[in-house]
Amino acid sequence: MIAYWLDVALHTLILFFMLIGLVGLLVPVFPGLTVIWLAALGYALIQAWAGAMHWVDWLLFAVLSVLMLVGNVVDNLIIARRMRNHAIPWRNILLCYALGIVASIVATPLVGLVITPLALVGLEYLRLRDRHRAFESARAYLIGWGIAFLARFGIGLLMIGGWLLWVFW
Repeated sequence: MIAYWLDVALHTLILFFMLIGLVGLLVPVFPGLTVIWLAALGYALIQAWAGAMHWVDWLLFAVLSVLMLVGNVVDNLIIARRMRNHAIPWRNILLCYALGIVASIVATPLVGLVITPLALVGLEYLRLRDRHRAFESARAYLIGWGIAFLARFGIGLLMIGGWLLWVFW
């Protein structure tokens, strides 16, 4: 009976951390997919220590690992591609990213979320001398960020679903 409640407590704790990772995806610099993966890693280590990890469990953990790696790369590729399709130079892309990261560290991640497109508007205005086109560049960034968020969120849901399959298999 105690073992049952320990299992319930463990599953609840792991799911709690996974949901924190999923919600954390709303914050641009928060590594939500990595948090979900770390929770799964903790679960795998506990299960391995208890001698309860089978080859299917390791396979599901490997799938979660691949999803985490893909998700951490795909968001930047989606945003950068959207911006490059709008003819924004790499210099401006990297500068607005850097300014957003610095603002997230110095102030808060939400400030970084606001600073990044504003920095892009400023950089594009300096380059193009056209306010309308500068705002169009920021619009391209924001659309790319929205698509990337949806991709990361979907991958996060897949990771949690994979873990639930692992647990209740």
